[in-house]
Amino acid sequence: MKVIDGLRRRPRSLALEVVETLGDRIRDGRIAAGDKLPTEVDLMAEFGVSRTVVREAISKLQASGLVRTRHGVGTFAVGLGNAAPFHIAPEQFAQLRDVIAVLELRIGIETEAASLAAQRRHADNLVQMRAALDAIAAALDEGRDAVGPDFQFHLEIARATQNAHFADLIASLGTMIIPRARLGATDAEPRDEQRAYLRRVNSEHESIFDAIRNQDSDAARAAMRTHLANSRERRRRAAAGAEP
Repeated sequence: MKVIDGLRRRPRSLALEVVETLGDRIRDGRIAAGDKLPTEVDLMAEFGVSRTVVREAISKLQASGLVRTRHGVGTFAVGLGNAAPFHIAPEQFAQLRDVIAVLELRIGIETEAASLAAQRRHADNLVQMRAALDAIAAALDEGRDAVGPDFQFHLEIARATQNAHFADLIASLGTMIIPRARLGATDAEPRDEQRAYLRRVNSEHESIFDAIRNQDSDAARAAMRTHLANSRERRRRAAAGAEP
C-alpha cells in the first residue's frame, strides 16, 4: 500500500486515483470514444494497485457513464459529445466547504429532477432504481461504502425525468458528488455509527423512491430536498467542529 506524507493510504483512495486519472484521459481525448481501456493487468501494473482496486475503479467509471464494459471483450470509453461537459475537477472537492457547495448545487438540480421523475417515470426506470437500492443495501450488509450504487440511484432518477440534460449533467459530475466518495467524512466515527448513518441515508433513498413510484411529485421533491439537506447539514457540522 502506498504512503503519502507519512500516512498510509486507504484502498478506497487508491481506487479514486485510478478513477480520476482515467476519467481525465477520457475527457481530454487521450482515450477517445470507442477506445478500449488497458486490461486489468496493465492497470494494476501502471498504478501499482490490486485487481480489486482496479475493478472498483472501473465500476465507478461505469456509474459515471464514462465507460461501458462488454463482457468477454473489454471496457470501452464512451463519447462525451462535441462540447466539453460540465465538470468539477477532483481538487474542487478537497475541503468540506467544497463538498457543501456541491451539495447546494445538487439541491437545486436534483429536487426538481425528483419531481419530474415522479411525473414521467416509466416502469423500467423503477426497475433500475430498485436495483440500485438493492445494491446499496447489499453493500452495506457487506461493510462496503456503497458509493457506486448510491451514485447510480441518483443517476437513474435523472434518467427518469426523460430529459437527457439532467442525466448528462449528473453523469458528468460522477461519483465525486457522493460526499463520502471524496472525503471519507465518516472515517473518524466508530464503524457501528458509520453503518447506522449509511442505513439512515438509504432510508431517505427509499422515501424518494416511494414518492417517485407513487407519482407524487411534491413528495418526491420534498424527500430529495430532505435527503440532500441532511447531508449538507452534516458536513456543515463537521466543518464547524474542525474550526480552531
